[in-house]
Amino acid sequence: MDKNVIGDLENLPEKDKQKMSTMVDQLQLRDSLRIYNSLVERCFTDCVDTFWRKSLTKQEETCVRRCAEKFLRQSTRVGLRFAELDQGAATKD
Repeated sequence: MDKNVIGDLENLPEKDKQKMSTMVDQLQLRDSLRIYNSLVERCFTDCVDTFWRKSLTKQEETCVRRCAEKFLRQSTRVGLRFAELDQGAATKD
């Protein structure tokens, strides 16, 4: 984040800091739910073939597990890469 923006946030009154913190928390929650819903929809669409039973077949269950694991590994890699880029940008300032 730009150092000027961080400095400006530190100069806000305590009430406004709390409002900003609440807003950031709400945005993070919304994004987390969006990502979770996307994962569920994608894995369900890719893995569940029939609705003949109340529970998933062994094959469907394995597919859903693998799909979720791949998604989490990929998300972790992307997060680490963004952190690396952010550190690189911070050291250039």
